[in-house]
Amino acid sequence: MATEIERKFLVAGDGWRDHVRASARFEQGYLCGEGPASVRVRVEDTRANLNVKAAVIGTARAEYEYPIPLTEAREMLASLCVAPPVIKTRHWVDHDGHTWEIDVFEGENAPLVVAEIELSAADETFARPDWLGDEVSDDRRYYNHALSFEPYGRWRG
Repeated sequence: MATEIERKFLVAGDGWRDHVRASARFEQGYLCGEGPASVRVRVEDTRANLNVKAAVIGTARAEYEYPIPLTEAREMLASLCVAPPVIKTRHWVDHDGHTWEIDVFEGENAPLVVAEIELSAADETFARPDWLGDEVSDDRRYYNHALSFEPYGRWRG
């Protein structure tokens, strides 16, 4: 079984922007609502994939990902998603031996900015960049699946 070990944090400040080594625009939608897994179709610039991820909260969960034709991914996004797609730009930033993925959300999820780090073990240590804010790994609301159904912009007010 493929397992993703990932920690998720809010971003405090723009200090990371000077260290971006690559960026890509993502549009991703979900093909099912509640259940034991989320099933996602994602377009990342000119590539696409289908992803199945265990619907559990925490730092480690099963994940499977398969490349699919871009045209089919766009068709799924247009007609099969059960909630509006999540749109974001992902930036990759290297810091002290790890790569951080920083997602800057658009649309109803703006101005949310989240940083994720993938680890090889749940107890792996890493250096915290000065732009890293509070950890939200255990807060379901910050998972992309949840943001599709209840966008960040609706939380306030």
